[in-house]
Amino acid sequence: MAESSSSSGLTFKLHPLVILNISDHFTRVRSQSQHHNHPTAGGCCGGAAASGVANSDALEASPRVYGCVIGSQRGRTVEIFNSFELLYDSSTNSLDRAFLEKKQELYKKVFPNFYILGWYSIGTEAQESDMLIHRALMDINESPVYVLLNPSINHAQKDLPVTIYESELHVIDGLPQLIFVRSSYNIETVEAERISVEHVAHLKPSDGGSAATQLAAHLTGIHSAIKMLNSRIRVLHQYLLAMQKGEIPCENALLRQVSSLLRRLPAIESEKFQDDFLMEYNDTLLVTYLAMLTSTSSAMNELVDKINTAYDRHSRRGGRSSAFI
Repeated sequence: MAESSSSSGLTFKLHPLVILNISDHFTRVRSQSQHHNHPTAGGCCGGAAASGVANSDALEASPRVYGCVIGSQRGRTVEIFNSFELLYDSSTNSLDRAFLEKKQELYKKVFPNFYILGWYSIGTEAQESDMLIHRALMDINESPVYVLLNPSINHAQKDLPVTIYESELHVIDGLPQLIFVRSSYNIETVEAERISVEHVAHLKPSDGGSAATQLAAHLTGIHSAIKMLNSRIRVLHQYLLAMQKGEIPCENALLRQVSSLLRRLPAIESEKFQDDFLMEYNDTLLVTYLAMLTSTSSAMNELVDKINTAYDRHSRRGGRSSAFI
């Protein structure tokens, strides 16, 4: 499926966030399948999980993960910035198109210059079944790229376990066939990504299992808060069950408070809330940009005033000297 090299002449730049997202996606799905004893295909993107490396046995026992990679293309340079997960039904070998279109719409509102460049998965090499997903995305991008992460690598390996494939039409046995071809790529980073990757690289247990970085302390605090919230909800649920069974007297004031809390839950999952949230987020960015432009304009005005003052003094001195002559 991918024995030859690409002849397209494209230059690929891969950002570390994509590698971390794929690793995090695979790690979470593998952990869920081990705990619940059934494969799951969903998951969120983002996050800092450099622990997505597993051995070959774990890879064979774990379900594959799928997602889209997004970025931009300028001329012959393709830059892959970010990624998000896809919902894939392995029984029918089909993608959830509604979910894909919704995610694409949301990313388009926040990042208008990013486009879906292709998709990602995990494995040791490209498989024939991967071409089905590849063809399914051709209505979005006529020439999608395929980013493949190999989790079953040797820890002593220095090269990144990431391969980027393109698709080309080759004539095989007298028939035109679409096959995967390998493409070379470079790792491209910005300052924020370098700081984040450096922070993640030092996220490791020490001192008897306690994490050593501020990020670990922050995540630990969030985990403790979620556990506390879970215990409070459980106590409230048991109290309501006892009230329903008649074991304790009914309190209308408490029921009204519980009903008020429950009515708030659908608000954060509705389409209107997502639109309002994105609008608020964009307004905040616009205010930040406006403040930056105002500060830059003020600095520019001060510089112009200084230049005008300096040239004015220079012209006055020149005038006096010419008068004496």
